[in-house]
Amino acid sequence: MDNEKKYFFDEPKNVKRILYLLYGCCVLLFALDFVIHRHVEHRLENLWGFYPAYGFIGCVVLVLIAKWMRTFLMRPENYYDEVKTGSNNTITNSGDHDVDA
Repeated sequence: MDNEKKYFFDEPKNVKRILYLLYGCCVLLFALDFVIHRHVEHRLENLWGFYPAYGFIGCVVLVLIAKWMRTFLMRPENYYDEVKTGSNNTITNSGDHDVDA
């Protein structure tokens, strides 16, 4: 066990360091949002929190569209395991194909 290779994320302190780095980046970007002037195309973009709200609403809409599409794209659970009868009336599994035969 001692000779196992240790990876960077095996150490909990390294994971905490990465999380603190990400939190720091979020705080920095939030603070820069008040300092940096943005060249906007639409006046709604000037609203505080427009981009996070826009992203959240976009993700929710994508999930709802995916749920709707699932109704007509989804196949039965045993779609690839259905039993079919062959030309000689023997029951074969659709996955039992021998490529070497």
